[in-house]
Amino acid sequence: MSYRNPVPTVDIIIELMDRPYRPIVLIERLNPPFGWALPGGFVDYGESVEDAAEREAAEETGLQVKLTEQFQVYSDPQRDPRLHTLSVVFLATAKGDPFAGDDAKNLGVFEIWDLPSNLCFDHDRILRDYRYFREHGLRPKLG
Repeated sequence: MSYRNPVPTVDIIIELMDRPYRPIVLIERLNPPFGWALPGGFVDYGESVEDAAEREAAEETGLQVKLTEQFQVYSDPQRDPRLHTLSVVFLATAKGDPFAGDDAKNLGVFEIWDLPSNLCFDHDRILRDYRYFREHGLRPKLG
């Protein structure tokens, strides 16, 4: 018997603490699906989600992040057009100047109220939930 399971991924909402209003870092994807996205990627076999988040942040942004908390898990089977993934989303802080690395074509620093419209995957939902959490201190409702 063979089982098909969702593939674990991580996404990281990185707040730049040395800039006014704590802007966040987004990458423009080099590979399909194209558009802007949170830094993140696949969890390697034998790797914890926390280690994957720190590794992906460093690879894609050049930043050494401090994970502050696990924000939410997003698992809609349609969230990634390539395959069924589930993402453990972390909040993190960093200081310094990020740069586009690994599979990032470009990198941008954005205020939470002024995000690009062409976000990949379900990152529009994640960032809407994050903005509500940041403004009201309430986590998204499940479902």
